[in-house]
Amino acid sequence: MDLLQLLVLALIQGVTEFLPISSSAHLILVPVVTGWPDQGLAFDLAVHLGTLVAVLGYFREDVARMLLAWTGSLAGRSLDPDARLAWGVILATIPAVAAGTWLGISGESVMRQPWIVALASIVFGVLLGWVDWRARSGRAVVDLGLRGFLGIGLAQALALIPGASRSGMTIMAGRALGLSRQDAARVSFFLAMPITVAAIAYEAVQLIAEPVAAPWAMLSLAALLAAVAAWITIHLFLALLQRMGMMPFVIYRIVLGVVLLAVFGFEG
Repeated sequence: MDLLQLLVLALIQGVTEFLPISSSAHLILVPVVTGWPDQGLAFDLAVHLGTLVAVLGYFREDVARMLLAWTGSLAGRSLDPDARLAWGVILATIPAVAAGTWLGISGESVMRQPWIVALASIVFGVLLGWVDWRARSGRAVVDLGLRGFLGIGLAQALALIPGASRSGMTIMAGRALGLSRQDAARVSFFLAMPITVAAIAYEAVQLIAEPVAAPWAMLSLAALLAAVAAWITIHLFLALLQRMGMMPFVIYRIVLGVVLLAVFGFEG
């Protein structure tokens, strides 16, 4: 991997990881446009670490409160809003982890066909726009209850379909349940933390099982770039979300899906 490939892919991963536009669609299209080889599992691990550091750092105060409240609930204290949010995030993570474990890397590879990514980007993008347009805000995150968090978790599990977008699916579910755009986005960011940890653990196990020589200095740079890009993206997304809504992302997803279909067609 040369420096240009590292810079481009790290920035793309950092920007698209938390936006409702499907990082997998971009990571399929970029090698076709550039002719670059696959970046490898070590690179994926590095950029996932970077985006995890970014989201944990950005929401560090929320995470600290949730951890304290959650550990307190284990000790028998009453469930305050932070504890309920922490338990909700745990519950919502279970469907995606279970589905990912069942699907495995081979199953995910089978679905990672360009036409599947393209159609998922378009169909779920349109659905995201419709739900956001029809949704009525007014429900607080603490009022979701376990059933609400489970619903968001099931939506997150559906995001294992490449092109669906984990962020897009969780925000859509949150909006359907009556959350404001910003609250739905914040829940999506909180859910990204344990899912990214699970992805990192899975990738680490694969690397331990099949060790590869890795340029650690370049991978560290990739992690740093992904972290910076993700931090800026989170900040701008939350700042502009209420004003612009989901429609710019819906339009972008449709265009991206059409481009993928134009390049690849429906070939498997």
